[in-house]
Amino acid sequence: MEAHAYTDDERRALQPWFDATVPLPPTPGRVAGRVRGMLLGLALGDSLGNTSEGMTPAERRDVYGATYGDGLGDLRDYLPNRREDGLAVGLPSDDTQLAFWTVESLLRNRGFDPMDLAETFTRQHRIYGIGSTVTAFLLAYRFGGKRWWEAGGPSAGNGALMRIAPVVLPHLRGVDAGLWQTVVAATALTHRDEAAVAASAGFVGLLFETLALPSGTIPKPEWWPRTFLTYARALETGVQYGCRVPNDGFRGTLCDRVEQTVLPALAAGVSVVRAARDWFSGAYLLETVPCALLALALHAGDAEEAIVRAVNDTYDNDTMAAIVGAAVGALHGEDALPARWRDGLLGRTREADDGRVQALLDEAVEVFA
Repeated sequence: MEAHAYTDDERRALQPWFDATVPLPPTPGRVAGRVRGMLLGLALGDSLGNTSEGMTPAERRDVYGATYGDGLGDLRDYLPNRREDGLAVGLPSDDTQLAFWTVESLLRNRGFDPMDLAETFTRQHRIYGIGSTVTAFLLAYRFGGKRWWEAGGPSAGNGALMRIAPVVLPHLRGVDAGLWQTVVAATALTHRDEAAVAASAGFVGLLFETLALPSGTIPKPEWWPRTFLTYARALETGVQYGCRVPNDGFRGTLCDRVEQTVLPALAAGVSVVRAARDWFSGAYLLETVPCALLALALHAGDAEEAIVRAVNDTYDNDTMAAIVGAAVGALHGEDALPARWRDGLLGRTREADDGRVQALLDEAVEVFA
């Protein structure tokens, strides 16, 4: 697929990451069902989580567990949605919307075009649960006269990571350095920040590695954080971040945080819910990434359970479940995602375009996979 030809101004604006040397992941084989699983898992995780987003696990269990839980208090199905007259169906938040509008742009251009993606995002009338960083980008681009490479803000939030999975699509038949330029540009469009760029690279590398695994392979727990770090580290230049946990004096990069949390947690047998309590599990990447990687490390062998843990055990649970859902969908394929979830997903990306997600899945697989 033809790549966007970057101008000198664009290249300068995307430094120091644009020309970084990043390892090339393997090119997957014939994995159409797993590509479908990757994108569908993202949409399912988002829809399962967004009706109880912003609650602690204890609050979520108290409010919904007795009525809608499975006896243990775990939510395993869609909750009644006020946007659809209380029906228990799968509706999107901004995670699904921005991800599948990215798919639309990729299909329209048969590859990545950052200006078209910026236009696509700003043409929409309603984005559900939109974050402050994406809002600032939309205002800067649409009304502030900023060009696409100037409108993104310095934010280590997870609003780019949640929509990055589709950039895998144009590179499925052959991986080259253009992949990483796409990842950097797609991230910096809204989040011009080192942790955001590193997180996107780490996750895209992880998705390629997952898609390339032989069918039926379940990686060892440590494989998930170590694979993420292989790609994310290459984009880091040493920018330091703190964390929001009281009395935690951490100072370091995103990858430092992953190394100092996820790997020790695996060695100590720490659960997702305990880790999310200890590290926090909000929209800050130094919380999102460790919690999502731990959920994959502990539960990737069971696609449903991995998504259920992300939905129940974290605070920013729709984005956490979207990330985890994309990864386990890429590992297991579409058929491993529960049929009741797939059947209940309305497939909207806008207010009334039912079935759009499913149609975009079909077209994306036909064109790219």
